[in-house]
Amino acid sequence: MTTDTTGTAARDGDSRPGGPADSPLIRACRRQPGPHTPVWFMRQAGRSLPEYREIRASVPMLESCRRPDLVTEITLQPVRRHGVDAAILFSDIVVPVAAAGIDLDIVPGTGPVVAEPIRSAADVQRINPITRDDVPYVDEAVRRLVVELGDTPLIGFAGAPFTLASYLVEGGPSRTHAKTKALMYGDEELWNALCARLAEVTLAFLRVQIEAGVSAVQLFDSWAGALSEADYRRYVLPHSTAVLSGLADAGVPRIHFGVGTAELLGAMGEAGADVVGVDWRTPLDVASRRIGPDRAVQGNLDPAVLLAPWPVVEAEVRRILEQGRAAPGHVFNLGHGVLPETDPDVLTRVVALVHELSSRRADQG
Repeated sequence: MTTDTTGTAARDGDSRPGGPADSPLIRACRRQPGPHTPVWFMRQAGRSLPEYREIRASVPMLESCRRPDLVTEITLQPVRRHGVDAAILFSDIVVPVAAAGIDLDIVPGTGPVVAEPIRSAADVQRINPITRDDVPYVDEAVRRLVVELGDTPLIGFAGAPFTLASYLVEGGPSRTHAKTKALMYGDEELWNALCARLAEVTLAFLRVQIEAGVSAVQLFDSWAGALSEADYRRYVLPHSTAVLSGLADAGVPRIHFGVGTAELLGAMGEAGADVVGVDWRTPLDVASRRIGPDRAVQGNLDPAVLLAPWPVVEAEVRRILEQGRAAPGHVFNLGHGVLPETDPDVLTRVVALVHELSSRRADQG
């Protein structure tokens, strides 16, 4: 494969000079040395940025995800402001589910709300397969962004089958996931049919992003921490594996992330990720031992720490960088998404600090 600097380069994983494939992020994901520890933030595209709130003031969330011009601008905003080592596509995990025919909306202050929750095999049949033609706005936005970003990698993403299933069964966000677990335990055949269908949709959605030029992908299983390891392995792991192993030939790093997953980290790595995201509850050196030497780690500053005085933030950044050195590769990130009340200037300072400290260590060997 010839050298290319547009995000589709080096799909075979070889290191080549220049371009996203040789960026600090991709090198860390592949457990290769780089000039510094790369840093980006989950939910960096939006929420805390005034320029994001201004552009979104009169545009509903789903509409903004379907407008390539807005997706491009919002995705680029944190790259311009913070100097992060990667952009992440502005979208939402329910975008492909809506494209698959499910009637839903993203309600401000609530989150995704499903008009007719999944209750039966007939309901599962309402989830249609998707192709690029069902999400042309995603394809167009990624292609625009790859050109705009140049050597900066773009991360694509999707929701994992369990988390999507939870939204569809509950009808919206849930603290207990009681309806989800009731279906999971009570009708395993229906549960597997639902998750298998969602795995197909998720895999297709990620394929669209990869073919358009993203340099890495992240699979969000935000609610997997609600399960025991035994239940995760029985009811969830096969379906997440179907997605991640289905991308084994795509040539881009695969990141897998969930919240409250300390006891699941090893199993989540087994699903086929190259990088396992770690929330703030588990030290990175401990997490790396659980995940194993064949995978990098991502994380894991508590987002709430960013609201503390700068000396506290700096101390925590130093701690995480030190613990991250125990892993074969480390991508600095938060342990969950940026909180809306976060001062954007603090994020900018964190990026600079991570670069400064990790570059110094690299120079010192």
